[in-house]
Amino acid sequence: MDRLASFGNDPFDKPPCRGCSSYLTEPYIKCAECGPSPFLLCLQCFTKGFEYKKHESDHKYEIMTSDFPVLEPGWTAQEEMALLEAVMDCGFGNWQDVAYQMRTKTKEECESHYMKNFINNPLFSSTLLSLRKTKDSRFAEGAIPFKPTDDPPRPTFDSVLSRDMAGYMPARADFMEEFDNYAEWDLKDIDFVDDDSDILRALKLSVVDIYHSRLKERQRRKKVIRDHGLINLRKFQMLERCYPKEVQELYDVMRRFARVVGPIEHDKFIESHACAKVYERVKRMREDERRKRTMLCDVLQYIQDGRACQQWLSKQAAIDAGITPAVTTITVSGRRSAPPLNLTGLPGTEKLNEREKELCQVVRLVPGAYLEYKQALLNECRRQGGLRLAQARALIKIDVNKTRKIYDFLIKEGYITKA
Repeated sequence: MDRLASFGNDPFDKPPCRGCSSYLTEPYIKCAECGPSPFLLCLQCFTKGFEYKKHESDHKYEIMTSDFPVLEPGWTAQEEMALLEAVMDCGFGNWQDVAYQMRTKTKEECESHYMKNFINNPLFSSTLLSLRKTKDSRFAEGAIPFKPTDDPPRPTFDSVLSRDMAGYMPARADFMEEFDNYAEWDLKDIDFVDDDSDILRALKLSVVDIYHSRLKERQRRKKVIRDHGLINLRKFQMLERCYPKEVQELYDVMRRFARVVGPIEHDKFIESHACAKVYERVKRMREDERRKRTMLCDVLQYIQDGRACQQWLSKQAAIDAGITPAVTTITVSGRRSAPPLNLTGLPGTEKLNEREKELCQVVRLVPGAYLEYKQALLNECRRQGGLRLAQARALIKIDVNKTRKIYDFLIKEGYITKA
């Protein structure tokens, strides 16, 4: 009984003959009773009545051949399989390469037969549609499209564009050379037979597991290339040049870690570093404004005391000239108390109650500074569960007597508690 062979045209793809261990050529014999692995014999061993273990010469058998037409006269089953394999290897549309691989049909014959029987054939339309849906669902994990809506470029082998694209072939959505390109060589001579020992079978299974891990690594690298857009090298380099020089250096150093995170997270990390200088500049501006506010507080404390104001101006002039200011002391008898600070028009006055206004007038502290010191002391008290005077003085870098008055006032009013 003639049956379509389940192997390709290459005799090396078939298991060897069980009798003489030679490579099988069609037609050959398959035992219909031995299994589950096929028991195959060449015609010479079959005519000699070869027997082995459970196989006997009187078993039923099948004649395996593919030399008969399937879809139309002039095309044998063997040629049909060769055409499908050639289209799979060379890609749909590359009919010149398909005909060269088949060697028995011309370019026009291959194209006409394939379009008639496998594309425009109503018998296969539903099957092809389901295969197309299955391919689309797996497309993101396998092939890497260049631009699905455009006719992709077809760079010649070893051209500049081909090298820039790392040997990527957009028409086939795959690379000319895979990562670990010869991984399949370790499997080409492995054959599982019934008489394998347990150790030999376990060894063969281990080789298959290693091969699967190498395939996973190949797919992982393709995913990194696809997700990070690394196929077009020139475009990727132009994108890097948009950053400042120091960020470009960081991009070059951190590129090896791109495989760990996704493309969006990696770009966010690089761009956040680019914004770091802006943050540092804004931070310095904020600190300068804060120093100016502190200096204003010092000026306002002396503005209504002519003698103290003169001493402060002399001190600042000496500092600006690079001279150590002389320390002036005022005798108790000659010292007069400064008048209360006038809070009219000062920012933050409307946020104070009457007792706080009175404190700021006596201590000669502007409302904005008082509110800032008060908030700092409240936060530290909540964090510590209480606050000591020494801690308050460490937080507020002003005159210790003023710090003592503010500390006592907040204790009295119940804003903070002693530690």
